[in-house]
Order: sequence, then structure tokens, then C-alpha cells
Amino acid sequence: MDLNPGQLEALVAIADHGSFDAAARRLHITPSAVSQRIRALEGATGQVLISRGTPCRPTPHGEWLVRLGRQTRLLYDEASHALAEASAVELPVAVNADSLTVWFHEVLAEIARWDGIAIRLHVEDEMHSAELLRSGEVLAAVTSDPAPVQGCSARRLGALRYLPAAAPWFADRWRRGDSPDWAAMPVVIFGAKDDLQYRLLRRHGVGEPPPVVHQVPASADFYQAVLVGLGWGMLPQPQADPDLAAGRLALLTPDVIDVPLYWQRWRLDSPRLTALTNAVQTAAERHLT
Repeated sequence: MDLNPGQLEALVAIADHGSFDAAARRLHITPSAVSQRIRALEGATGQVLISRGTPCRPTPHGEWLVRLGRQTRLLYDEASHALAEASAVELPVAVNADSLTVWFHEVLAEIARWDGIAIRLHVEDEMHSAELLRSGEVLAAVTSDPAPVQGCSARRLGALRYLPAAAPWFADRWRRGDSPDWAAMPVVIFGAKDDLQYRLLRRHGVGEPPPVVHQVPASADFYQAVLVGLGWGMLPQPQADPDLAAGRLALLTPDVIDVPLYWQRWRLDSPRLTALTNAVQTAAERHLT
């Protein structure tokens, strides 16, 4: 099977941008040329590779070739950069919002010192970021899944510890005797995939969500919502410790939840991907349990 790099590039562009027209603009060619490349690739593989909908999506067979296309592009970009061509090396990476706020910014600070690198972050819940690796959308991911995605390696980074906290006046208002009124106390969640608060509630015998559940889908805004008393929430310990020490937050219970984090990356002989892995490991060692 003869796979043409230009055809793979067209397939990746459609996966990234959702249409033949957008892919053509990205590649600076005509939509007809994109269509011809995809038809030729489908002819060579004997498979339908793109679901022609709105947006266009790779089929399961297409996803394998999208992964191959991204791997090929990374190695090509690195070679081009080494030969002093103008193209930047693009590194698509998935990271959860709390890690991005609490410790991954140190990784970005390290990348800022590198020449010819274009980081492309996908902010995704750590329990679901492995899906982006499987689909080929990212080259590496911070994930809570220890089982390596096929074609990837995985290493443990540590655990991000979460504390149940609230504004002091809020904690006093909802305290019943020696403990909070878990069943009635308003709670703040990050989004539909955020199970941390509910996990703690189940520990305290509460199987149903409380009557008031606020949803704040941004890490910094989530933290501020808890800080001002909108509800209680599970906060990353490195982020919460200064406000707990200053009395701006109150710890509701000594119970904590440790979320183990892993770094999964494609097995590629890529100097930049290896350097990124080392930067992630160094930052994680400073901040994770």
C-alpha cells in the first residue's frame, strides 16, 4: 500500500478543521485538490476514510491514518527545523484544566525558551484525555488512565490532591453539629464530567446531588466561585493552601481525594517530544503528591 504524504496531510487537515473547504484553506490548495487526494487515499487503502457530514469526521479506519499523518508531520517538521527551514514543530497536547492552572504553566514557561515550537493545547478532563490519543488528535496527554493507549508509553507523574473547601462564612452557615450538612449544602461542579464532589458526597452517605448544584466550567472561575461562597468544592491543594493558611477558605473535612496523573505519549523518536516529556516530569515532581 503506497501512502502519499500529501494525501495524509489532506486527511489530517480535514480532521483538524472539519470540512474539505477549511482543509483547502489550511493547505493553500483548492477544495477540488483536497477531494482528489482523499479519493486517491481511499482508493489506495480500499476504505472510506472520511464521513462526509457536518462536520466531516474520520471513520475508524481514517483515524489510524490520521495518527500516522500526525506522526509523519512531527518528524518532518523536526527535520525541516533542523535544516533551518521556516516551519515550526507543532506539538498537540491534552491537559486537564486544573493541571494547566496549578502546575503545567511551568511546562509552558520551559517551552517558551525553545525556538521553532508551536504548542497546541487541548483542555480535557484527565479521565477522558486518553481518547484524544486514540483518535490521533494529540501526541501526548496528561491522563488518569495508567494503561497505555496502543502505540503509546505511559509514566506516572504523581497525584493531584483535592481538598473539600468553602468560604468560612459558608461553612459556618451549613454546619449541623460537628459536620457539614452534606445533603443540603450547595455545591460547585466544573462540568458534567466532574465527579470529584459526588465522590466525596458518596463517602458521607449522600447518594443524590444536593438541591443546588452550580456549574462553573473554568478552573480559575471555579476556584473563585468557591472562594466567594457560591458553594463548596474540591480544590487542588497547591492552589488552595495559601487561602487556607490565610483564613480565606475553610477545610470542611480532613477527607481528601488524590487523582493519580500519568503522562502518555506516542512512541516516536522525536527530540522535541522527549524534551517536552522531561519538562512535564520536572514540573510534576515539584507540585504533585
